[in-house]
Amino acid sequence: MCPAAAAFPALVLFRLTPGCAPRAERLSVKRLEAKLKPNDAVIFIDRKGRRYLKMLRPGTRVLIRGEISADELIGIEEGSRVKLSTGETFLVLRPTYADLIPHLPRQAQVIYPKDTGPLLIWGDVFPGATVIEGGVGAGALTIALLRAVGSAGRVISYELREDFAAAARRNVAAFFGEAPNWTLKVGDLYAGFAETGVDRLFLDLAEPGRALGVAARALRAGGVLVCYVPTAIQLGDTVAALERDGGFGEVESFETLLRNWHVKGLSVRPVHRMVAHSGFIIVSRRLASFSQAGAEPLPVPAESPTPDDGGGAASASGPDVDTDVDNDEADDDDGL
Repeated sequence: MCPAAAAFPALVLFRLTPGCAPRAERLSVKRLEAKLKPNDAVIFIDRKGRRYLKMLRPGTRVLIRGEISADELIGIEEGSRVKLSTGETFLVLRPTYADLIPHLPRQAQVIYPKDTGPLLIWGDVFPGATVIEGGVGAGALTIALLRAVGSAGRVISYELREDFAAAARRNVAAFFGEAPNWTLKVGDLYAGFAETGVDRLFLDLAEPGRALGVAARALRAGGVLVCYVPTAIQLGDTVAALERDGGFGEVESFETLLRNWHVKGLSVRPVHRMVAHSGFIIVSRRLASFSQAGAEPLPVPAESPTPDDGGGAASASGPDVDTDVDNDEADDDDGL
């Protein structure tokens, strides 16, 4: 039995192993050829830009508005135009990550690409990192994490619901491919993580504040904790919990807004609809003081110099003085 399973008998562990099922490797870290292969995931794009996600399974037919044999598509170059039985023409491409996620088979809401990029960048996920993912959903972020850590890294996902875990396993197998460095554990992460010394930890939960203790024990000193929550109430509760907790510091929270533009001839304008709020991202760092036995509170920063001393104490600090202006009034000079 796996050591983690022995330590946490309520957890059910899964690994994707070679030979489980035919799968695409479009979103994996392997290099792909230009020609489409059996079991590839492809996007059919019609003349109005509508997208249809399909799998090229040998011996089957692709049905949209009309049909075409999958065998006719296997071996053609990605980026070809094909005609279905009704005469309608479609552009055929392997999906990018941004193409795939809105069409990903799912029961749970996925983290959309506009948030995935900031999650990976502010979470500082790097090749070779060991990453824990708390809450796997449909596996959208899992695929992004596997791509980011590469074959030398490791991703461990915890999911409470078996149906969500099953969907994530299917999606990773179908749209990423073999992932021997991915471990999926079905169980309650609030009971604790089996891993310690991990580099990065992501929580996509209703109450991330309840998991700060187990997260701090799993992360190495200096590691990054990233929380993703949909509502302002959850944002306030999570930040308040981080500020009360002695294990984390450098808390930052934000959201991302995406506005596409319509560009056609002289008509250059924002599209009428935009992907606005989807979730809040909260980033913090694991403090070294948490790991010290009987750790004392962090030292209180020295008081700022009073107006009477003319700021002499600050100027004596030499090169370490922060001269950046960081306030709302500075933006007024932009004239925007």
